[in-house]
Amino acid sequence: MSLSDEERRSLEELERDLAATDPDLAFELKSGRPRGAIARTVFGASAVLLGFVMVIVGIATQLIILGVLGFLLASGGAYWLFAGASLRRRIERHDDDPAP
Repeated sequence: MSLSDEERRSLEELERDLAATDPDLAFELKSGRPRGAIARTVFGASAVLLGFVMVIVGIATQLIILGVLGFLLASGGAYWLFAGASLRRRIERHDDDPAP
């Protein structure tokens, strides 16, 4: 179902108002990238890699606590990394659903 001319003009006016009042939010909405997506990816991947290094060092030095902490860090980093991807997919899927 297409929009009427009046609805289209109203949406364009809202878009201009948003861009004037909050340009950062307007840019993020146009780009389709949720806030902090790049930071979440970088920190999540870094935590996973650091966690794996800690596990390997813990095994090599036979320090169990270091291996356990490394595993927890890697698990938390993976959760943080993939939870953001899951959120992006849900947002994209919701945007693609036609309005009733």
